[in-house]
Amino acid sequence: MKIWILRHGQAEPMAASDPLRALTQHGREEAVKVAQLLAGEPLDTILASPYLRAQQTADQVCRAISYPRAVSTAAWLTPDDDPRQALDFLAERTERHLLLVSHQPLVSQFISLLVDGHKGGHYPMPTAGLACIETDFPAAGIGQLLMLTSPGELPA
Repeated sequence: MKIWILRHGQAEPMAASDPLRALTQHGREEAVKVAQLLAGEPLDTILASPYLRAQQTADQVCRAISYPRAVSTAAWLTPDDDPRQALDFLAERTERHLLLVSHQPLVSQFISLLVDGHKGGHYPMPTAGLACIETDFPAAGIGQLLMLTSPGELPA
């Protein structure tokens, strides 16, 4: 199983509420740039946080890679959700190639939980940071980090 983890692109600093913060133009560009790493990947499902900036990031990725299906919303992918709960939800899924679009601190904690077995590891995830973890099944401490990158590390 490959689990791709994408933090949303750069968002506006203010909105009526945190869930309503939208992507900036730079955030849309970040999402498109990092999406190129997903081109050709056999993604079964894209799951995104219900927050606007994550939904917009997922939409940018879908367009950039011509993803043929709709994005599914996962209520358990918001910034302060428990990464253990995310593991529980993923354990119930049958897909083998997933993209999760979410937020800090959840994305770093989730990577740490999958790879290190606890959520305290340090995995930098700037806006539109992308990680890929391979694992036989979603469980703590058995994942192998295959990639961790951000748009700033990619060629122009």
